Amino acid sequence: MKLTVRYFASIREAIGHGSEVIETDAATVSEIRDVLLARGPAYQEALSAERAIRTALNQSVCDGTALLQDNCEVAFFPPVTGG
Repeated sequence: MKLTVRYFASIREAIGHGSEVIETDAATVSEIRDVLLARGPAYQEALSAERAIRTALNQSVCDGTALLQDNCEVAFFPPVTGG
């Protein structure tokens, strides 16, 4: 399936771009994160399991079990604090 992946803030800076369209067989948000981690050091640094990272599927915050669909949008962003 084809999906758009968007990266924000420090994640975008570490990876070097804000979005990309990828083809994948991943079924969940966690699986797409694993696919991205396998792409190399920049992705590993930005999306490591040790980092607090929020995810959204089609602009709704979700967890790793969210199911992907063809042409969906997945976003990765650091937690934001307000004040």
